[in-house]
Amino acid sequence: MSQKWFATSVEETLKQHDTAVEKGLSSETVARRLEEFGYNELQAQDSTPAWKLFAHQFQNPLIFILAVGAIVSFMTGHTVDAVAITAIIFINACIAFWQEYKAQKGMEALKEMAAPTAEVLRGGEWLNVPARELVPGDVIRISTGDILPADVRILEANRLAIDEAALTGESEPVDKITDIIADESVGLGDQKNMGFMTTIVTTGNGLGVVTGTGMKTEVGHIADMMANTEETKTPMQVRMDTIAKMLLVAGLSVVGVVCAIGLYHGMPWLDILTTGISLSVAAIPEGLPTVVTIVLTMGSTKMVKSNALAKQLAAIETLGSTTVICSDKTGTLTQNQMQVMKAYDAEGRYWEVTGKGFDPKGEFVPENHDVAATDSAAMMQGLVVATLCNDAEYVQDGGKFSVRGNPTEGALIVAAAKAGLKQAEMLSTGGYSIVEKFPFDSARKMASVIVKSPEGKHFLALKGAPDVVLRHSAGFMVDGAPVYHSSTAIEGNLALEANPTSEYVANFEAAIENFGKDALRTLAVGMRELSEADLKKDPEELEKDVVILGVYGIMDPPRPEVRDAVEQCYNAGVRTVMITGDHAVTAAAIARDIGIIRSEKDRVVTGTELDAMSDEDLQNICPEVAVFARVTPEHKLRIVKAQQVNNEVAAMTGDGVNDAPALRRADIGVAMGITGTSVAKDSGDLILLDDNFSTIVKAVRQGRQIFDNLRKFIRQELTANVGEISVILFAFLLMGPEAILPLTPLMILWVNLVSDGLPALALGVEPEEKDLMERAPRKRNEGFFSAGLGERIITRGLALGALSYVAFSWALDNGYSANYAQTMAFMTLIFAQLWHLFDCRTFTTLFRKNPFTNKYLLGAVAASATLSLGVVYTGFGQLVFSTEALEMSHLMLIAIGSSLPTFVLSGVKELTKVKFI
Repeated sequence: MSQKWFATSVEETLKQHDTAVEKGLSSETVARRLEEFGYNELQAQDSTPAWKLFAHQFQNPLIFILAVGAIVSFMTGHTVDAVAITAIIFINACIAFWQEYKAQKGMEALKEMAAPTAEVLRGGEWLNVPARELVPGDVIRISTGDILPADVRILEANRLAIDEAALTGESEPVDKITDIIADESVGLGDQKNMGFMTTIVTTGNGLGVVTGTGMKTEVGHIADMMANTEETKTPMQVRMDTIAKMLLVAGLSVVGVVCAIGLYHGMPWLDILTTGISLSVAAIPEGLPTVVTIVLTMGSTKMVKSNALAKQLAAIETLGSTTVICSDKTGTLTQNQMQVMKAYDAEGRYWEVTGKGFDPKGEFVPENHDVAATDSAAMMQGLVVATLCNDAEYVQDGGKFSVRGNPTEGALIVAAAKAGLKQAEMLSTGGYSIVEKFPFDSARKMASVIVKSPEGKHFLALKGAPDVVLRHSAGFMVDGAPVYHSSTAIEGNLALEANPTSEYVANFEAAIENFGKDALRTLAVGMRELSEADLKKDPEELEKDVVILGVYGIMDPPRPEVRDAVEQCYNAGVRTVMITGDHAVTAAAIARDIGIIRSEKDRVVTGTELDAMSDEDLQNICPEVAVFARVTPEHKLRIVKAQQVNNEVAAMTGDGVNDAPALRRADIGVAMGITGTSVAKDSGDLILLDDNFSTIVKAVRQGRQIFDNLRKFIRQELTANVGEISVILFAFLLMGPEAILPLTPLMILWVNLVSDGLPALALGVEPEEKDLMERAPRKRNEGFFSAGLGERIITRGLALGALSYVAFSWALDNGYSANYAQTMAFMTLIFAQLWHLFDCRTFTTLFRKNPFTNKYLLGAVAASATLSLGVVYTGFGQLVFSTEALEMSHLMLIAIGSSLPTFVLSGVKELTKVKFI
């Protein structure tokens, strides 16, 4: 909003909009403003046609090379090769298309949240009109249950409270006022005289004048940020792009070298083309995209069992790269259920109240005394008052407990239930009845009810802000009877030296201060006996001279498992940062409690401070900040961007509309599945089905394991490719112009997809390494081939290729046919790869790994060996692949001798600890 309407008076707001609270706008003015401002709706972006998405999948270097190979194969008569390669291309494109087709639909979800109709004053008459036809200056009626159809300046507020959690992150409904707010720097959550589009009216009613419609609303601003927020590629996608480009360059280089050698030796063009096809097929791991997708899918299935649903498969691996988790507070780190944590009675005693959320299981545990809560007359009477002066309703559905109404009031009912007082029973069979209610309003800062007791007497039950209740008090309940103040008025700092209750006043003030230090929201309760004459008095007269019973400290407590989860993140080198719309004091207290703030060096920064910072300043302080409080959607987006500029891999959690832009921008957006809005879920990459921060930690562990297993798989896959390329290169380099291909293109396809791809796939379910959550996170720019993995792939691949060429050359030298020699090279390469699989299972050596811990790998090796033998020893296999049955002695020699590269090189690595072997 360009105009800060919260800092503008009601009169001035109406004047600037040229409207009146008595008549509203005329139809002519509405028509003119509709033309000027447009309809009150959010603008969705045009979606990409499905055919364009499908065509986009072929813009991949791997696919391009394979396509050229398929075309050349077809033109040179290698029809089987061409069909096989084309099928692989099509399968990979379909899988990638389906993932991209499930694109974000956040804008559609935002539009669905908008109110369909509105009650508006037009020409002095109240009309129900479609919400899309509202214009700035319209006066609308606001009632309980309404979804606000536009941004409004509040004109009248009768106990009006609006739930703005989805927009601001506030865990409590906001009580609305009409007064001007002078401080123009206040954040969205403190603009109490404003109402915002898509938020929900929880109680009361009022009037508002429309100040913003469509894309000019706060939610429209968020929609605009979503539309203009670039979704970053995940580290996984970046690494796969790097591999694709590397393979493209390597493949073309090898083909170029071999073609140059062929031309130098004067080989026929057809032979050169055939060789080029073989090399292009050998250079590209055809099954890589498919197998990566399958491995990620298996990881996704496992994560669902841990209550984490991945919308984008690449996001699963990203979790393993995460270096900082930017977490929302309410509902993620906390239970999103207000709870009485501490209680204080008028006699100066404290109790800790145990339990979880709205579950009535719990007890009052004495602190520094041995008096049970049930033995304190002040405490028990206070709980009676807290239960009866209450508009919330306690609901039990089977084993689930919830509260209808204000969560803070609900917390009081639950606390009373822990002491044996049940609201429903007290009002139905307990003899209590409510005679009249005086609801809370922002001017009085209190609420009260007239109650008829089981004895037939009347009393006033009152609750409110402790300082206000104290100003209206006559004394304190001590030993079951009131002890009254002297006639001295309670003013100023409430220090009453000459008062017989001064000790109780001081203790009461100390309790408020102690609860405040713990970031507890405080409510005091009191009562006053009433005569028949009192029943006719106004609440202003009745709410005086009450007897104070106690104070309750209330908060949305941390989830019990969060502390351990934050500690696990810390040990794994993953920093947790709280980003919340709540107040700084409350956020900091929670952060200290759960271990996000670990020392005095950890800073707490507010949204107001962020507004005064440049992007560079924000980037500089990010490593020091543990809590960002009172932030707006724009702040969240800036914070995520700053983390990424600092080379962090940032995960962002959220549940509201206000979180959507940051969820889209983050390396991985984590949306809440239970409390999350549809906008947040559509904007996120991962959905927590239990809204629990500890689930993120499980997902990080799973992401790291998936990345480990992908590296193991890629090592095996590319080692095979190096072996295939090198055996052909050895033939060209050593055999000269009379070179015979050791492997046919179809043999190479078999090796890549079956004899290598199938067992390598079993590496995707390899058990995690012992030090998985003790390592530092990977850097954003760290590739698959770090820590010597690239060198190991080349070293092992050359060894496998050399051994296969030796077998091929030996067969030719001993008078066997070319087909027999190719079969020797084919089977040698297959068995060498199967032995090499056992070393790929670990980043150390196979001597440190139990070979029997992955039953899937053992089964895959057996299946691969059996299928490959079928290619050699069946008539159909011999016909398709041009193989010949090997002598059993040769087969046994191959099966045993092909283990030499793995065992010898692994032994050297074990002894020398050299990474590149």
